Amino acid sequence: MITVNMHEAKSQLSKLVLAAINGEEVVLCSNGRPKARIVPLSTRPALRDLTPDPALAPTLAIGYDPDEPLAEEEFPNEIL
Repeated sequence: MITVNMHEAKSQLSKLVLAAINGEEVVLCSNGRPKARIVPLSTRPALRDLTPDPALAPTLAIGYDPDEPLAEEEFPNEIL
């Protein structure tokens, strides 16, 4: 881990960024206290988990046939 104060980091920024890209942890300090960390950007966006949540699965009434047309009384009264 590289720990460097802000003033020193200003003059060595390129070197510190290169170290972060190469896997080194770089911590910037002010008055001897850690204030920030230099980390490399991911070259590839993180993949999101697109697995459907089983808790959100629709439940259909017994005997419901999605291919059967709705009866007149089953239509909504007004359109949203």
